[in-house]
Amino acid sequence: MTRPGLIEAFVRDQRLPESFLDLAASLHVPLADRIARTARGRDRPLVVGLCGPQGAGKSTLTGLLTRLLEDRGLATANLSLDDLYLTRAQRVTLAATVHPLLRTRGVPGTHDVALGLAVLDALAGSGPTLIPRFDKAADDRAPPADGQRFEGPAAVILLEGWCVGARPQPAEALAAPVNALERDEDPDGAWRAHVNAALAGPYRALFERIDLLAVLTAPDFATVRTWRGQQEARLRERLADPAQAMDEAALDRFVAHYQRLTEWIAGDLPARADIAIRLDADRRPIWTRGL
Repeated sequence: MTRPGLIEAFVRDQRLPESFLDLAASLHVPLADRIARTARGRDRPLVVGLCGPQGAGKSTLTGLLTRLLEDRGLATANLSLDDLYLTRAQRVTLAATVHPLLRTRGVPGTHDVALGLAVLDALAGSGPTLIPRFDKAADDRAPPADGQRFEGPAAVILLEGWCVGARPQPAEALAAPVNALERDEDPDGAWRAHVNAALAGPYRALFERIDLLAVLTAPDFATVRTWRGQQEARLRERLADPAQAMDEAALDRFVAHYQRLTEWIAGDLPARADIAIRLDADRRPIWTRGL
């Protein structure tokens, strides 16, 4: 049972519409119940992978799940794949030595996987763990003092991100570009081959830590672009200098980096995940499996 008023307080804190209450009852509460059932009685943390495209509502999902799981007596830590991005300086080096497109954060190969594994290990033990944070406005890792301090051990770790749990594509799938970015800036396929190799290599070790995997999918990639545009608009409102946010052309180019894997994940991951949730254009679940 969820403590009365918990979800209502979350809606107020996050300034969400009242209609979110129905969504929480149909999706967030059943998902929390599934996670709680799986987590109880374990001698190590349950690592829950939460995969979903940009703008799908993963941050809101993990925020409410954390409150619901803690209400069920389960100490819950959050680790976002976005907070594991390499520093700007590291990505500049990658761009110079491997491929220019690796300067842009996002795809496999632009995260510090070793850091992610170290954080998972630390969260399983007693005592404090500093969970890193990435400053997207500055496009760089935030100072350690800005990280979240979690007192372990965790009973549940929510590992969320747009490509969490993804596996590499078959080699033949890399041949044809999926958009103008790949056609014009990766004509020989070297960038997408590097991304694919990262999934087959270091990211595999990270994703193998997942005990329970849930995936959200969008109707199509055009919807993902719309959702990501809404995120950028909200960011622009919060920035002291709105010029730090991307304009439409810059956002189109940025999102193009994600298209290949977003579409691959939507077709590949739902059948393999423990829990699959298909969303409509308004982020409402229209089909679920595993809850």
